[in-house]
Amino acid sequence: MVMSGTPGSFARSVLTDRHPVLLRQVADGHPYPPDVRRALDALAEETAAPAAADATDGPSMGPLPTGAAFPDRELWERWGVAHYVGRKSWYDVPFLWAENWFYRRLLAAVGWFGPGPWQGVDPFAPVKRAELAGAEVAAELAALDGLDALAPGERDQALLRAALWGNRADLGFRLTADAGTTPDSAASAVLADDSPALWRHLAAAPPGTAAVHLIADNAGRELIPDLILLDHLLNTGRAATAVLHVKPYPYFVSDATTADVLECVRRIGRAPGRAGETGVRLREALGDGRLAIRTHPFFCAPLPYAAMPGDLRAELGGATVTLLKGDLNYRRLVGDRWWPPTSGFAAATAYFPGPLAALRTLKSDVVVGLDAATVAGLDADSRTTGTSWRTSGTYAVVQTRT
Repeated sequence: MVMSGTPGSFARSVLTDRHPVLLRQVADGHPYPPDVRRALDALAEETAAPAAADATDGPSMGPLPTGAAFPDRELWERWGVAHYVGRKSWYDVPFLWAENWFYRRLLAAVGWFGPGPWQGVDPFAPVKRAELAGAEVAAELAALDGLDALAPGERDQALLRAALWGNRADLGFRLTADAGTTPDSAASAVLADDSPALWRHLAAAPPGTAAVHLIADNAGRELIPDLILLDHLLNTGRAATAVLHVKPYPYFVSDATTADVLECVRRIGRAPGRAGETGVRLREALGDGRLAIRTHPFFCAPLPYAAMPGDLRAELGGATVTLLKGDLNYRRLVGDRWWPPTSGFAAATAYFPGPLAALRTLKSDVVVGLDAATVAGLDADSRTTGTSWRTSGTYAVVQTRT
């Protein structure tokens, strides 16, 4: 299991480097009143790194505030609060649990759940809006006009790759990563590419029956290509229906919510050319039910997907294929463990209730399904460059189990 306090680890750097930057960004993003700013400062102090780089001691993980209604309190009690909160430091618990509790505590600090004037105000909205209004989004939407010059198979792959590399737009990753590195650089590579199997699986479904589910990761520059891919699948008949699963509330800096989906659809629809046409189709698909938005409390759980509740398992089990986007979904899919990277993807995901495909840019240590020669070469490069191939965001995988 990946632990949050392992010396020199990526997990520890998220707590020591990324979270303090994020808390400052959130505090600067809205004109929060003094009580909210004090709560954010207290969370920063509580989660601060121990003085020694190899220490795992420090303040215990604090609880949610008392005296207010928290609709998910019972869920978090089932998810393990009693095992960690008030008993363990932030650097002495599983990384997946620590990250999730940090974001849940952040939402409590800013009053998301209320009652009060800041109830339902997305603390990450300023950075989401800025990204959506940026020149990069405009250029990526304009590039859709070039799809007409591609053969159908090339068009399929172009849109799938756009959804794959869109995962690198994760705003949390960009808090500490070099945003100047792009997946178009020579060093970028898809380390495992099962996309042919995905297309064959969709083609094998009886006409008019395929239901594609997509578990989204980030809003903005990642969600836009996800929506465009779903439109493409619907428009070409690869999918008769599509379901987009998002978070029930803001989470992990840029995780997509229903509000983010609607903002992205509007942004696509405002663009000229092929993008604007796509936006019109997306609105129509949402309106007539061919494209549905779903959410579930478990998407904010600090647990692997192997622990998903029965209702979510039943829904995903009815999909022709489920596309899982992004790094966090990947960690939850295979389990946030120090797997040997040559471990089998199919074996690690055998519990999943239906066919699936993971589209993921590598931004954390967990990875499976690679061949030994690839791993050896990547490890050698990392020793030379001093940059971990597992966490740089330079590499990606498309892994399927049908």
